[in-house]
Amino acid sequence: MTALRSLSFTAALLVSSLVAGPLSASELNLYTTREAGLIQPLLDKFTEKTGVKVNTVFLKDGLAERVLAEGANSPADLLMTVDVGNLVDLVEQGVTQPTASEALTASIPAQLRDPDGHWYALSLRARALYASKERTDLTSFTYEQLADPAWKGKVCIRSGQHPYNTALIAAMIAKHGEAKTEAWLVGVKENLARKAGGGDRDVARDILGDICDVGLANSYYVGLMRSGKGGAEQEQWVAAIRPILPTFAGGGTHVNISGAAVAKHAPNKDNAVKLLEYLVSDEAQALYAEANYEYPVKPGVAGAELIADLGPLTVDSTPLIEISQHRKAASELVDKVGFDD
Repeated sequence: MTALRSLSFTAALLVSSLVAGPLSASELNLYTTREAGLIQPLLDKFTEKTGVKVNTVFLKDGLAERVLAEGANSPADLLMTVDVGNLVDLVEQGVTQPTASEALTASIPAQLRDPDGHWYALSLRARALYASKERTDLTSFTYEQLADPAWKGKVCIRSGQHPYNTALIAAMIAKHGEAKTEAWLVGVKENLARKAGGGDRDVARDILGDICDVGLANSYYVGLMRSGKGGAEQEQWVAAIRPILPTFAGGGTHVNISGAAVAKHAPNKDNAVKLLEYLVSDEAQALYAEANYEYPVKPGVAGAELIADLGPLTVDSTPLIEISQHRKAASELVDKVGFDD
């Protein structure tokens, strides 16, 4: 049985135990695309503290399609996924409902949640710069510098159409407009050391291999590679780089999120909100950070020790909802300049 088939089979078994309509007062149904190994310890802690049982359906993809197919009888109470684009898509497909909570608004900065209360960020992943320890002496960087001719033939990056980069390009549009972002994208393409593609960890691999000197990749991969969870080879890759938190010129660091939304027909809405509020508590935020090396969304909670050398994260103040509105234009610019060609 393949891993995907196994996952689907497991999900089917779990779903079979879910019944539309209110559960007992001490249960809720969570649909999530997050990995079980990451989220389950947090759910176990929630149940331990509150007595509320969480029935979880782990999905690889098709979250909105599943809830839409279930319609008004859907047993889903809370929908959890990654990438602000996916959360906005859930809202636009009509499978969420607004939620008001003082605990959530007090814990999550305004630019990291939906202004109408449909979704809330739960953790942050910064778009970081990986720089060669041997061939650079960088200690700071701006995203705009990536198009500087000084880096010609020295930049590695994954596809411009990947959501991580599309979100960054959308943020660039929000800050500088489409014309300047197009010029920036052309400059970055001219600086590429290889065709845009691969994964974020491949940037560290290719810096070790002397293919490039710098590249963009998410911050939490630094922790994953250092942890040894990816094997000894990845520990060698990450040892070759100096991770830096870039900023926009005059701004902060671009972040994307994991987040969640209360389902439109949630039969157990109160428990769904209770879980959301727990996930932004100091305890849960610290667990998030140590489990997957993402940054806490709640100010004042320390990040993981393994990425402490990146320094404090100053999140760019551009609202994620504004960035999400430029995703389509960002994707079109990637094609227009032939970034992935």
